[in-house]
Amino acid sequence: MPRSSKTQTPGEVLQSYIDNYQTNAFALSKSIKVAYQSVTNILKGKGRISVNIAMRLGKFFGNATEYWLDVQSSSEIAELSSSVKFTKILKSIPKAVKPKGKAPVKAAKEKPVKKTGKKKIAVKGKTFKKTKTRKAGKK
Repeated sequence: MPRSSKTQTPGEVLQSYIDNYQTNAFALSKSIKVAYQSVTNILKGKGRISVNIAMRLGKFFGNATEYWLDVQSSSEIAELSSSVKFTKILKSIPKAVKPKGKAPVKAAKEKPVKKTGKKKIAVKGKTFKKTKTRKAGKK
């Protein structure tokens, strides 16, 4: 699919970091403790940057997890936006309309709990008074 010329793929962004830090895919994969294939798939455009990998890349390169997730989501948005099929699907989806004149449903109020000096425990609909228990071996 054609891609916007402005948006870099996650693989291109990751490759620029690898180049700037003078490392390679193998060393990166060992450093962030993921399979070498995971890194190379991202670099080749076959894999995506998951939250798991984004957290590791953020830790390694000293930036935010959200940065790496934004790189991934921006790439996916650009790819879908350029898809003729997806654009047709979006055009066919109607916009939701809020109904007029109906009051919002109010949540039921909880009954206030009567406070007493004794603690009570509810088990399967029955209420019991909490009593002190003795520790084993002490009388």
